[in-house]
Amino acid sequence: MNLYTGRVGIVQRVLPRYRAPFFDLLAQQCTGGLGVFAGAARPNEEIPLAEKLEVAKWTRAKNWHLFGGPFYLCVQRGLTEWLGQWEPDVLIVEANPRYLSTSAAIKVMKARLRPVIGWGLGAPKSPNLTAGVQNWWRKRFLRQFDALIAYSQRGAAEYRNLVIPSDRIFVASNAVLSKSAARRPHRAVKPANQCVLLYVGRLQKRKRIEALIQVCASLPTKLQPTLQIVGAGPTGDKLKKFAASVYPRTIFTGALFGAELEHAFDAADLFVLPGSGGLAIQQAMAHGLPVIAAKGEDGIKDDMVQPGNGRLLELGDDSALRQALVEALSDPERMSAMGKKSFDLVQREFNLENMVASFVAAINQVVA
Repeated sequence: MNLYTGRVGIVQRVLPRYRAPFFDLLAQQCTGGLGVFAGAARPNEEIPLAEKLEVAKWTRAKNWHLFGGPFYLCVQRGLTEWLGQWEPDVLIVEANPRYLSTSAAIKVMKARLRPVIGWGLGAPKSPNLTAGVQNWWRKRFLRQFDALIAYSQRGAAEYRNLVIPSDRIFVASNAVLSKSAARRPHRAVKPANQCVLLYVGRLQKRKRIEALIQVCASLPTKLQPTLQIVGAGPTGDKLKKFAASVYPRTIFTGALFGAELEHAFDAADLFVLPGSGGLAIQQAMAHGLPVIAAKGEDGIKDDMVQPGNGRLLELGDDSALRQALVEALSDPERMSAMGKKSFDLVQREFNLENMVASFVAAINQVVA
């Protein structure tokens, strides 16, 4: 893996627990040091935050949250002061114009003739009547960056559609586990009604967990698996009541971390994500699980869920979800082969090492 010999700064709105291994691994490849500036989320977001970083240096930002929903804005107080103290040779920030402190940080870096890299999901076209203005504003914002790092191939294509030069766009597939941490346990081939169907993520409406419960209840009795729901969130109590009356073979564990979460992945036979989000997919694949997932706006699932290791569905298509479950549970041998493909994809493509390598490549290009 290539190195960068200068000092790097990264600005994040918050530092989730799952992101800490990435920053520490990246810090090992930045021999001049890696500093992270990140604050706390709003209480109602219930994001599990990192407690510390082992290699990178974390400075706590003072986040000021404004408004909510589509009007949400964030100001990170102390950012320009941190830039003066850390003095990064290159800065990486979230490519999100809603974070109002970013523009000031870019100005500071440009005044020092030092590059800034944007890291984001992409730039999908707005479907509403103000699309022209929004796309102009987004293009103007993104063109401030010396390079852009996208989470997915679709995100990279969206940046190119805004006439961002291809040689300034990099793809760093989202990952939370390294190749060495990936582990594919031995799974005995067993009947469908002895299988465990796993969901990991927040318990909220946009995750479509209620639909998943309903679809499991509609399966033929001989194909009905145990459904294990791992996570916490605002719809938890409602979902438990719904499952008790519709599909009693549903188990709610609450949020799990560390060894307990690893065990949940190891004990499962099939991973399903019927709604938005997708970070847990890489974890599932790293444990050798086949994946059924709904498409997302960011394109991350499009890259990871392939015909050989799972099934990608249109969001909200419960009929397709049911059919995918029937096909998977009816053929345990094929399900096992798909799990092996998932594991192989993590070893080859979707891992922290490759994600870090993409960041280092982007950094070395903008400082060349």
